[in-house]
Amino acid sequence: MVKESEEIINRVANSSLVTFNLEDFYPREKSVVLDISNWLFEGYILKEKEFRAYIDAHDWEQYTNTNVAIFCSTDAIVPGWAYMLIASQLQPFAKQIVQGNLEHLTTILYQTIIAALDVSAYKDKMVIIKGCSNKPVPPNAYLWLTAKLQPVVKSIMYGEACSSVPLYKRR
Repeated sequence: MVKESEEIINRVANSSLVTFNLEDFYPREKSVVLDISNWLFEGYILKEKEFRAYIDAHDWEQYTNTNVAIFCSTDAIVPGWAYMLIASQLQPFAKQIVQGNLEHLTTILYQTIIAALDVSAYKDKMVIIKGCSNKPVPPNAYLWLTAKLQPVVKSIMYGEACSSVPLYKRR
C-alpha cells in the first residue's frame, strides 16, 4: 500500500534501457504483388510468344518507386528466364524486385534496412527489442537485429521493459 506522501516512481522510465522497435523501420514505400498466372496459357503453360506479348503490353510505369514481389499463384512450372525478363522491365521503375510473395519481399526489405543500420548509438547500452507490433515484422528481422546489435551493446532483451526476456549479456 502506498502512503499519500510517497511518490510513485516509474523505474522503467528512469532506467537506462533503450527500446528498439522494428516496427519503426517498416518499409514506407508501396509494396505490390505481381501474379503472372494470367500471362500463362490456362494459367499453367508458358508460351513464349504470348508471354512476351503480355510483357510488351503491360504498363510498367505503374511500379515507379514501388517494391514488387513477382510470383505465380498456380502450380505452373515457370522457367527462371521468365522472372528475369519481368525484372528487366521493372528495373527502371521499381525500388526493389523479388521473386516470391509479399512476406518474402518484406523480409528482403528488412534485411537491407538492418544491414544499413548505424548501431553506434547503442554502444554499451542495455537494449530491449520490442516484441509486439501492429505491422507484420518478419521473424528473421529479429535475428538479424540481434546479430547486428550484439557486438556493440551491453545487453539485449526481448519484449517489454516490464516483462523482458534476457537474450545476451556482455561478460
